[in-house]
Amino acid sequence: MPTFTYSARPAAGGDLRTGEVDLGTKDEVVSYLRRQRLIAVSVKEKQKEMAFSFSGGVKTRDIVVFTRQFATMINAGLPLVQSLDILAGQTENEKLRKTIKDVLGDVEAGNTLADSLDRHPDVFTKLFVNMVAAGEAGGILDTILLRLSTFLEKNDALIRKIKGAMIYPVVIFSVAAIAVVVLLIWVIPTFQDMFAASGVPLPLPTRFVIAASETMQSYWWAFGGALVGAGFALQAYYKTDQGELAIDRLILALPILGNVQRKAAVARFTRTLGTLVASGVSILEGLEITAKTAGNRVIHDAVMGSRASIAGGETISGPLGESGAFPPMVVQMVNVGEQTGGLDEMLNKIADFYDDEVDAAVSALLAALEPLMIVVLGVVVGGMIVAMYLPIFDMIGTVQ
Repeated sequence: MPTFTYSARPAAGGDLRTGEVDLGTKDEVVSYLRRQRLIAVSVKEKQKEMAFSFSGGVKTRDIVVFTRQFATMINAGLPLVQSLDILAGQTENEKLRKTIKDVLGDVEAGNTLADSLDRHPDVFTKLFVNMVAAGEAGGILDTILLRLSTFLEKNDALIRKIKGAMIYPVVIFSVAAIAVVVLLIWVIPTFQDMFAASGVPLPLPTRFVIAASETMQSYWWAFGGALVGAGFALQAYYKTDQGELAIDRLILALPILGNVQRKAAVARFTRTLGTLVASGVSILEGLEITAKTAGNRVIHDAVMGSRASIAGGETISGPLGESGAFPPMVVQMVNVGEQTGGLDEMLNKIADFYDDEVDAAVSALLAALEPLMIVVLGVVVGGMIVAMYLPIFDMIGTVQ
């Protein structure tokens, strides 16, 4: 989905505001701004960049601590401006400290807290801003901030759980790849010289390994360039709508790993939407925000389909079931929540259940990867070693 940059003025008058939003067309951006009581001045599609950023960011943990401390101060009766001033003074992250000071300046100038936060999309997400706006409108900002910090903690734990599960196999396969390269470039040539001096006929596996070694020695730069090029090509393809959808659909179709991704996406979707609805955010706005945090294009499209269904006066559960991306149990529980008027409570129950399911799926993934890695390492590394020792056995037999 394209990203648009916009500049707009409040309908009631005020300073020009700028920002970014992920929507399908310029007309959708204009409609979005209108719902925010803003008049669009310019809307331009942002070009997708291939550059990497090495600038310091703000970790989720920093945002969680800031949110929980902010909620405690507001609940204790401290004025908004004083609370922000205290938080700016004690925050260790330099970027977050500067952002809080900017927010403090905007609040002192008469802007709402939500509008002030919205000017820093690189630090505060749309979910964060919309929940704060709902808290300000309902006079329950402290309650909303506490709920938001709890949500961020659980969401961060889910993300770390998935990343942690992938560290072990990535490290093992990386070490195996390095070992194979070392064998091909430095170890195999030693055996090759010895076999050439002995004049012993080489079996097919040995000739194959030696040919691979010679190719690697002569064209290592081509292998390295092809690997880097493939990485950039895959990244560029994933940045297109078609590529993103194809790759995300492939990930969900993978055995075991796809199951982990699907359950994690369901947990994130239900937790996010349940928190937004419980905080007073409209269901249409909540679905739009939730779609952007899904982490998978297939899930994103299913959620946006539900949003269109709701806008047409229908249910959320229908498009979720038709997409095939959500398990039947989730669809039925969402349907029950809609019918009983307890959608937020039902969504949080689903999220709690799928948090445990993600734990089980991650354990199953690791249990399946361990023997698979042993087999792969045994076949590749062990096969190379055996291939190089076959001529040595023939040499020993000849001597005897």
